[in-house]
Amino acid sequence: MARYAIGSIGTGGFGTLPGLVLVYYLTDSLGVSALLAGLVVTVAKVWDVLIDPVIGATSDRSLARTGSRRRLMLIGGLSLPVFFLLTFLVPPGTAPWLAAVWVLIAFVASATAFSLFQVPYIALPAELVQDYDARTRLLTWRVVVLTFAILLFGAGGPLLRSAGGDASQGYALMALVAGVVIGGGMVVSATVAPRGIVQVAPQPQTAQAPVPKGRIADHYRTAFAVLRRSQPFRALLLTFLLQGLATGLMLAAANYVATWVLHSEDAVTLLFLALIAPAFVFAPVWGAIARRIGKERGFFIASAVFAIAALSLTGMLWAPGGWVYVSVGLAGACYAGMQSLPMAMLPDVITHDAARNGDGSAGIFGGVWTAGETTGMALGATLLTIVLAATGYLVRSSGTVVVQSPEAVSGIIVSFSILPAVIVVASLASLSRYRLRKDDIDVPTPTS
Repeated sequence: MARYAIGSIGTGGFGTLPGLVLVYYLTDSLGVSALLAGLVVTVAKVWDVLIDPVIGATSDRSLARTGSRRRLMLIGGLSLPVFFLLTFLVPPGTAPWLAAVWVLIAFVASATAFSLFQVPYIALPAELVQDYDARTRLLTWRVVVLTFAILLFGAGGPLLRSAGGDASQGYALMALVAGVVIGGGMVVSATVAPRGIVQVAPQPQTAQAPVPKGRIADHYRTAFAVLRRSQPFRALLLTFLLQGLATGLMLAAANYVATWVLHSEDAVTLLFLALIAPAFVFAPVWGAIARRIGKERGFFIASAVFAIAALSLTGMLWAPGGWVYVSVGLAGACYAGMQSLPMAMLPDVITHDAARNGDGSAGIFGGVWTAGETTGMALGATLLTIVLAATGYLVRSSGTVVVQSPEAVSGIIVSFSILPAVIVVASLASLSRYRLRKDDIDVPTPTS
């Protein structure tokens, strides 16, 4: 449990820090236009969507041949720190268009390394733990570490950036330290993947799902087949994708809120403390709630209250101030449930599918899930850049001073409050179509 959970230091770090600082790095340090910055992030994530099903199928083939998913996880963990550092090493004075190309290439490589770890990592719980409630405990502690990682990188990343002197050195220091910590967590967690043949608890007799062949087209056909045949997976994935869009939008907007609404770049650290400290405390609470009323009901409650908390932040349009941290704290308490419960529901979906269609597709499920998650987070940053461009946000290079219009500041606030709330409310419609329950997963087995 500890070795599996520590992988979330890597997933939480890579999921948080680029989403928090990358668009801001492009627009406010490199002078890249808001729309071009959004395009950079979007193209990188589209690449993720394309490769994740392929990585998932490759992971399943590796499991079938060697009994382990470990090799891909190790490659990802060892290579990510190098590419992550390169992302934030654009030489000062580089032309904005060339800086955008530099960041795009380096970030695509970073995202590829991350997917090599993340896709098999997501597939592992269905193979490590078979019991419905035991999975909730496993994924709850993963989310405890995840929330700690979000706090560590979300608050510590900007502090490292400030400690580096000028913007160029600050981002380089941040990327170096963060990349090493992210990669270290991933490498350690890779050791939880079995080395040999996976021993699985007794299951109802099912056929072995066909292992995808080596052709890329076969991987995509298998991924679409998984989506077609599993209605619970479609409902859960759409819900998580929409919520990734909402949280990705808030994450990308946080630096702008700190700078232009709360008038301090360092306020982003306080925003993350307000968000993640309650999440750290409430992750086990949501696990207990799930065991009492069911994961899907707990997930619905967490999502609904998060939407209310986000909507309350609209008050910054008229009276920005310290009260913001209270609303962010409530959102943080709910965010823990929005992370832990769907991730505990995913292994149930995989088990439900295996009972009907045969084992051997967990990697495909993990690949499609990762593609959906990264799509949501990327589109959140893209949506922010569209709002910034539409409201006349002024970009800047390091050392220059600009004054934002009231319309631009209002756009930042709306991106941090009303839009995320509306998107999360929309996700409740797809969640209502998720119908798996505990009795569908824990099928009694004969005893002698």
